[in-house]
Amino acid sequence: MDTMSINAETVRSATSVARARENTRDFLEDLAQPIGAEAADTVVLVVSELVTNALRHGGGTCTLNLTAHPDSIEVAVHDSSPHAPRMRTPDRTGGTGGFGWHMVNHLARTTTVTRQPVGGKTVSALLPR
Repeated sequence: MDTMSINAETVRSATSVARARENTRDFLEDLAQPIGAEAADTVVLVVSELVTNALRHGGGTCTLNLTAHPDSIEVAVHDSSPHAPRMRTPDRTGGTGGFGWHMVNHLARTTTVTRQPVGGKTVSALLPR
């Protein structure tokens, strides 16, 4: 079974979002059972969105965990906020916001939000390989 996990450092800034993307690319490239370029781009996009949302709405720090399963890649981001992501009406007037959670739910097989007993929550997305 091709299962691997990595724990990225605590993410604290926008430059750390770029580092999270780089760590994800490295993780995907090192898998014993590689995934295609399109699937890898999708995983990186979801990582970027979940980490950005955690920084913006989840208390300013987060932890990223990636796990490779035989038929999927799991992206899990933990932050200190107990509030689950919510669907918002996207701002189509040129502003930003409201598109990300819709996009993650569209790209992922499943998404889950788990409140943690030690505080905060973990948002997970399961993506096809």
